[in-house]
Amino acid sequence: MLLASALVSGIGLGAMYGLIALGFHVTYTVSRTVNFAQGSAVMLGAVLGYTFMVTLGWPVWLAVLAALGGCAILGLVVERALVRPFADRGSDSWLIATVAGGILLDNVVLFTFGNEPRSLPSPLVSDPVQIFGAGVYPLQLVIPVVGIAIAVALQLVFRRTSLGKVLLAVVQNRDSAQLMGINARTVIAISFAIAAVLAGIAGLLIAPLFSVHSDMGVLFGLKAFAVAILGGITSAPGVVIAGLLYGVIEALVTAYLGSTYTHIVVFSVIILALALMPNGLLGQAAVNKV
Repeated sequence: MLLASALVSGIGLGAMYGLIALGFHVTYTVSRTVNFAQGSAVMLGAVLGYTFMVTLGWPVWLAVLAALGGCAILGLVVERALVRPFADRGSDSWLIATVAGGILLDNVVLFTFGNEPRSLPSPLVSDPVQIFGAGVYPLQLVIPVVGIAIAVALQLVFRRTSLGKVLLAVVQNRDSAQLMGINARTVIAISFAIAAVLAGIAGLLIAPLFSVHSDMGVLFGLKAFAVAILGGITSAPGVVIAGLLYGVIEALVTAYLGSTYTHIVVFSVIILALALMPNGLLGQAAVNKV
């Protein structure tokens, strides 16, 4: 019973880690930069979802679209104000700029939304169902399905649509893509919007299971970045697999050893895995052209 409950919970969390980490993958492959405010996008999705659904009483579908729209705007603002000015000058200061931007957003939400944790009601967390003798909420079964479906859909978008081909063109050769009339700046901005939307989806999915508050995304963002590195940040399948593995290991350690040892054991495993596989599970070493 304990094992089944831990596995279901771990797969659900792992799918969320993988979904957030896919945002790191998208922006890194397109622009060789990442948004370290990704965890704040998770929080923003949950907070906006709560505000629109509960506080304002909007229909669920409209609240979800509005929340994800807010996350997309956040991604565009981060790219334009916190990444592009430094990347254009060849500076890596976007690293600290995105961290600072995330802290700023968390504090703005703290003073506007408040610091009291709130619960987002959902019919999927009302009555547990029995899986191999363990009681789990239906949402815990829905989360991995949604997470994996989005990951597959994202790959189809990259491979089968015009937008995906444009993104891949910038990935493969930014200068050649610009010569073909592709606006690389716009493409990079779109990648940041997509990354923030992925984080927002994760925030909306986990909000009914966790309290909604201003700093809820900090730990999720940190874990997701660890997942992105572990999976090989250039490999979308590797990122998803790493997310599932991370979630399962975390849940098993928590169930059998207690939450006190969770981060000690999990991050020790990550360090060992990266020592053995420096490029991650499915990542590839960078090729230096001379």
